[in-house]
Amino acid sequence: MKTLTVKLPESLFAEIESSARVRKVSKSEIVRERLEKAKPAKTTLWSRIEHLVIEDDSLPRDISFNKKHLRDYGR
Repeated sequence: MKTLTVKLPESLFAEIESSARVRKVSKSEIVRERLEKAKPAKTTLWSRIEHLVIEDDSLPRDISFNKKHLRDYGR
């Protein structure tokens, strides 16, 4: 396992130290667990932008060719 040294704010260090003491594990174990939880589960491009896609049911059927939908576009 590799070693990494970081500087933490006092409040975060105290929180980690307290959790480690209560659970009777090392501070490193607490930090590893938190880093694993924070790791993004979704790794594909689609999964990262999926929430930006508009459902086609909510759009007019003729949006791409009907000029009335573009009348105020860009103003």
